Amino acid sequence: MSSDSGLAVQHGTDQGGLGQGTEGAAAQVGDQVRNAPKPQDPAWAPGAVRIERVLGASLAVLGAGPETVLQHLIALQHAFSYVPEEAVARLVAALGVTRAQILAAVDFYAFLHQTPRGRFDIRFSDNITDRMLGSEALLAQLCAALGVRPGEPREDGAVCVDCTSCTGMCDQGPAALVNGYALTRLDAERIRRIAALVETGTPLAHWPRELFVVSNNVEQPGLLLSDLEPREAGLHALLRRGADAVLATLAESGLRGRGGAGFTTADKWRFCRDAPGREKVVVCNADEGEPGTFKDRVLLASYADLVLEGMTIAAGVIGASQGFLYLRGEYRHLLEHLDAVLTRRRAWGLLGGGIGAWPGSALGARGGFDFDIRIHLGAGAYICGEESALIESLEGKRGIPRKRPPFPVTAGYLDRPTLVNNVETFVAAARIAEHGGGWFRGQGTERSPGSKILSISGDCTWPGVYEVPFGTSVAEVLERCGGADTQAVQVSGAAGVTLLPTEFERKLAFEDLPTAGSFMVLDRRRDLLEMVRSFAAFFAHESCGFCTPCRVGGRLVLDLVEKVAAGAGGTHDLDELRDIALVMRRASHCGLGQTAANHVLDTLDKFPRIYRERLRGADYAPSFDLDAALAEARALRKRKDAAAHLALEG
Repeated sequence: MSSDSGLAVQHGTDQGGLGQGTEGAAAQVGDQVRNAPKPQDPAWAPGAVRIERVLGASLAVLGAGPETVLQHLIALQHAFSYVPEEAVARLVAALGVTRAQILAAVDFYAFLHQTPRGRFDIRFSDNITDRMLGSEALLAQLCAALGVRPGEPREDGAVCVDCTSCTGMCDQGPAALVNGYALTRLDAERIRRIAALVETGTPLAHWPRELFVVSNNVEQPGLLLSDLEPREAGLHALLRRGADAVLATLAESGLRGRGGAGFTTADKWRFCRDAPGREKVVVCNADEGEPGTFKDRVLLASYADLVLEGMTIAAGVIGASQGFLYLRGEYRHLLEHLDAVLTRRRAWGLLGGGIGAWPGSALGARGGFDFDIRIHLGAGAYICGEESALIESLEGKRGIPRKRPPFPVTAGYLDRPTLVNNVETFVAAARIAEHGGGWFRGQGTERSPGSKILSISGDCTWPGVYEVPFGTSVAEVLERCGGADTQAVQVSGAAGVTLLPTEFERKLAFEDLPTAGSFMVLDRRRDLLEMVRSFAAFFAHESCGFCTPCRVGGRLVLDLVEKVAAGAGGTHDLDELRDIALVMRRASHCGLGQTAANHVLDTLDKFPRIYRERLRGADYAPSFDLDAALAEARALRKRKDAAAHLALEG
C-alpha cells in the first residue's frame, strides 16, 4: 500500500463496492451469489448434489475436524439461506459430531437458520444510533413495498426482512446487511431502489455499487493512524533483536489491551510464552460487537497488513505456529479482502514456513519460524467477543463463556496455550516493536500510555474514527467531533457508562473512563429512555442463556423498561428494576451479564426524570394480561369465539 493511499483513507475516502476496500469490488461476490437461481427455479431447492458440492468444497478447504463445524454451517447458510436437514446428516458422518451438537449451534447463532430465509436476506441494524437516524421507518417502508412482515420470509422464497444487532456502520447509518454485505446511508430513495432490485430478482453482483460504499471516516489520526504504512519494520526488529528484546520493549511501552479490560499486554504474552505446551496459538479478536464500535472495521479494511504483522510478532515471541483471525459475522463483506492479504503475505514469505529465513535476507542466517493464520467467521453472537466464548466458537461450539481458571493463556483453543488480543492491540504492538517503548509512552498518562482509537457516532457534526491521547477529556472529544447541546454521552457501548454533562471533564483513561472505543453522543432532542430500552432489548437477545441472572434478569429488565415507557409503571417497578440490575451485576457468570444493566443503573441515578415523568400514580400497577397471554394457545387451536377468552370480573 502506498503512503498516498493511506493518507487518502485517513481523510475519509470511500472504499468501493462489495469487496469493501478493494478495486473492482462488485466483481468479488462469490459465484454462489452471482449465479444464484431465482426462487421460482427448481434448482433453488437444495438437492443432494448441490449439498454435496457445497460441503465438498468446504471440507476440502477446512478439513473434517469437529472444531470446523461452525464454518461448514456458515457455508451451508450462505449457499442455501438456511441449513438443510439433509446437510446435517452429512456433517454428522463427516465430522464425527452428534446431530444435537450441530442443531445446538444452529439454534445459538443468530445468522444460522433451520428454515429458508430467501434469496435476499436483508437485516437492518437495530442499534440506537441507527434508530436515531430513522431506521425503523425505513424498515417499515421496505416491508410494505415487498409485502412482508419483519422476520417472516415471503412465501415465494424471494426475501426476508429483519433486524440484527449493530452492524458496525454507526458513522454512516442507517445501515443494513443483504446476504452479509453492508448497505450504508439508507434513505427512502435507496429503499425504493432496493425493493425494485429484489422484485426483479437482480443478482447481488449487479446491484448499484454506490449502495455498498463503506467509508473509513478517519476524522482525526494520531500516534497510530498517522502512520499505518505496512513496512514490516516491527517484524524485522523481532528477527534482528530476538523475542526477549521485543517483549522487553512491549513491557517498557506499558501497552494495555485495547479491548476494554486493559490487561498489560507484555504480561499476557509472557504468561502464554511460559505456559507448558509446545503447540501455542495466537488469536485476533475481531468480533467487534459492542454497539457503537467500528474502529476495528477500519483497521481491517485498509490496514490489515499491520494487524497481521502484529499477530506474527506475537507468534514469534510466544512460539506459536497457528493463528486465527476471528471475524464477526457482520463483517463478512471483508472476507475476500482479508483472504487476499493473507495470500499475498504468504507469497512474500511473511506467513507460512521459515518466516525470516527467505533467500538473500540478512536475517536468514539467524533462521526463521513457522506461523500461519486462518480466518474464522462468526455467525451473529455478541457473547463471542468474550475471549473464552470466542475460543468455544473457534472449536465449533456454542459461544458459552468458560469458567476461569484456567485462563486461555494456559488452556485455550483445544486446551493449548492461547493468546487473544484485539485488532487495535496488535496494530499498536507492531508499531511499538518498530519504534520502541519510549515512543509509545510519549503520549497518554502514566497508568494509560499511548493513544486510544474511538468510534464516534450519534448527534455530532463529524461522526467517524478519532485517535486521541489517553487523558483526553470527554469535553475535548465532543468539541472535536462537533457535539453540541449534548444531553448524555455513552462511553464504551451499551455495557459502558452513561455520562451527565457535569461529568464531561472526566478523562478517557484506565484510571478514570476505560473504554473499548465506542463513544455515542445524544443531544437534548433524544428520549434517553428509548436508549435504555434499545440496550435492554439488545442484552435480552444476546444473552447466551447459560446463567439464570443474565438469562432471566435481562428479560425482566426489558419488560419493566417497556412497562415504564408505556406509562403503565409505578414506583415499585423502579425499585424492582434496580434490584434486578444489581443481582445481574453481582451474580452473573460472565462480563455480559455483569455489565448488561449498567445503563439502567446509570440512568436511574443520573436521569431519574426519564422514568418518573412516565409513572402512574399507584405504587404498583400490574402489567400481565392473562387473556392476552393465551393468544398463542387460541391461535394454535384456531379459536376465535368469545368462549375462548377469559371473562375476568373486577
